[in-house]
This record gives sequence, structure tokens and C-alpha cells, in this order.
Amino acid sequence: MIAHEKRRFARSEEFKPHDEVIMKQIPGNDLQQAEIARQAIREKYAEMQVAIELANSPEEIKAIINV
Repeated sequence: MIAHEKRRFARSEEFKPHDEVIMKQIPGNDLQQAEIARQAIREKYAEMQVAIELANSPEEIKAIINV
């Protein structure tokens, strides 16, 4: 489904800066803060997924993924 692909893409884009900090363990960057930010992103997109699944029309889905 296109909505799921768009949701996944947006999620991966938001993860990128935090993934860099964690993957490279860049000095001066707080790894714990990066992981907290990543968890917030996971929760945001999990809620979006539920909303997509409960949507009753294409218009509702468009509104959800364009937030």
C-alpha cells in the first residue's frame, strides 16, 4: 500500500541523524538522547500506522500521511 511505503520512508528519514550518532558513536553526542529520540519516532509512526488501518477512506489516509 502506498500509504505504508510513504510512512516507512518518512520514518527512515527521521531516523537518519540519530542512526548516525548511534552507528558512528560520534564523540560529543549523547547516545542516550539519540535513542530517546528514536523511540519517540517509533511511537509516532506506530500511532500513524494504527490510524491508517482504522481509516475509512482514501481521503482520511491522505490526511494521516500528510501530517
